[in-house]
Amino acid sequence: MEEILLGTGIGILLGTISGIIPGVHANTLAGVLLSFQVALLSLFGPLALAGAMFAALITHTFVDSIPSTFLGVPDADTSLAVLPAHALCLEGNGEEAVRIAALGSACAMIIAVPLSIVCFFLLPALQPYFDWWIGILLVASVGYMVISSECPGWGLALFLVSGVLGIFALRYAFLSWHTLTGGSAILMPLLTGLFGVSVLLTASKGVIPEQHFWGIRMEDRTILKCTFLGTIAGVAVGWLPGLSTASANGVLASLIGYEKDRRAYILATNAANTANAFIGLAALFALSRMRNGVMIALSELPLPTMSEMTVVGVLAAFAAYIITIVLSRSAGRFNGIDGRMLNRSVIAFIIVLSIILTGPFGVVILILATVLGLVPYLVNVPRVYCMGVIMIPVILFSLGIAWV
Repeated sequence: MEEILLGTGIGILLGTISGIIPGVHANTLAGVLLSFQVALLSLFGPLALAGAMFAALITHTFVDSIPSTFLGVPDADTSLAVLPAHALCLEGNGEEAVRIAALGSACAMIIAVPLSIVCFFLLPALQPYFDWWIGILLVASVGYMVISSECPGWGLALFLVSGVLGIFALRYAFLSWHTLTGGSAILMPLLTGLFGVSVLLTASKGVIPEQHFWGIRMEDRTILKCTFLGTIAGVAVGWLPGLSTASANGVLASLIGYEKDRRAYILATNAANTANAFIGLAALFALSRMRNGVMIALSELPLPTMSEMTVVGVLAAFAAYIITIVLSRSAGRFNGIDGRMLNRSVIAFIIVLSIILTGPFGVVILILATVLGLVPYLVNVPRVYCMGVIMIPVILFSLGIAWV
């Protein structure tokens, strides 16, 4: 129990740091910890080190809503959710957006933990039937989004072009610096350019409005519905190969619509984010499949039992919820800040971080993604179609079409 508490405490601290800093993911921290595993294993023990990595991942899924909301900067897990969250911030409802995100993650944890146990015991035998149908389901979701769009031509074009960019970035991810297995590092400039920098470049140039919190303005029925949809989406992408939370965001956009009901979409996507983390752990133990950088790092360690890691995740989720709520109360500090200066500062930080994490190739991807991310603003179509950057590579992978 002492190792569990030690690892959980370290992970909560690291996850809070990675969640607050725009563009930094728990995968990055896991890679750093793994590089010092010999010293850390002798110092803390395998359970504490593995627990720290998983607790950091769970904590990050809560806290990363803060830079998404107040700075408009996404990471791989908040790519589409940043748009309605930052919009609420610009209306003075930033604290509400963060609290909704935290509520979604907390509710998802309650459902995802027992679901992960069920998946661990029942789904491995059915895995061969799942793999092939992923691409078909994604094609159906994309088809529905395009057909229901007011500008299906532009929507399809954006989806296809962003898919080409995604294939290019992931195919040549080895050209970047410090690349995690599977090209995870290159997702930072790729998604930040599409959904972060491009948004900041076209954002309002005035001051950040005064922030107020009037409570979470959502009906209980909507909360339950969106928690269920988000959790199921998170479980699906956490278990099935080739998918990520970004894929879940795209599917949820076709079911909820981030422009029609911002609050519902924020809650659902953050529920998917946290559920994905828990189910990814079950997939690691049941199938020996790694769904993200943290799971890859865990696979290199002497693994504790799944029950021990689940306890770590639950403890981290409770602590992360409290931390996120406390940090959301600092929303008033953004009152009156010059929006243009803030946007320029954040863009400069993203460029520097891209150079540090991914090198010149990452900067090229950031520029290309930013240019493409400006197109929806210019032709007045939703940015959801830029999710082709993730969904097309996944569709091709699921259908057995080689692109790497």
